[in-house]
Amino acid sequence: MSLLDSNIVDDERYAIPGDERREEQIIQRSRFVATVAEAATVEDAIQFVRRVAADFPDATHNCWAYAVGRPGSTDRVGMSDDGEPHGTAGRPMLSVLLHSGLGDVAAVVTRYYGGTKLGTGGLVRAYSSTLQLALDAVPRAERITLAGLSVVFAYPHLTRIRMLLPAFEAVETGQDFGTDVTLALRLPASRVEALRVALADATRGECVVEPTDPGLA
Repeated sequence: MSLLDSNIVDDERYAIPGDERREEQIIQRSRFVATVAEAATVEDAIQFVRRVAADFPDATHNCWAYAVGRPGSTDRVGMSDDGEPHGTAGRPMLSVLLHSGLGDVAAVVTRYYGGTKLGTGGLVRAYSSTLQLALDAVPRAERITLAGLSVVFAYPHLTRIRMLLPAFEAVETGQDFGTDVTLALRLPASRVEALRVALADATRGECVVEPTDPGLA
């Protein structure tokens, strides 16, 4: 996984929480504590929820929601009201996550009841606003799908090719200086085709580009 400070969102790179963040507020004497973190898988999200609940074992409620995948995706989501009236905590929390611009995100909002009932509308506002406090404070990073390439070419092209690489966020991960030069590269998958074209132009088609081990980084 590669994490870069950015808010770019496309099919292969998107914003995620860069760190865990916890914020709280008091509403009508009830204490609400929101904890937000990255969850790259559903299993990660479930483990996060359990860990936060263990941090607050005496809380009245530990309500939660998660959305795994690109920002706004509902393919892998979950939520729980944890004893609050149906639809007053988990669902509004999930809605906040889906509109946050973050992917792979999980949240728990813990409540310590203060003796004053908030009503259904008040609960929705309390859980949503507390979660938003944590989302506003959480640093953002970027998840990028990376791909590996092997590039083989003649020695006279080496300097020109190396000058091309930064523009495509390509990093050398290995070199072999034999009869020809072979460079092992790693770069965002979304830049692969553009780099292929640039390499062909730079060498007048005299290079061989082959995929190696694409995958999530």
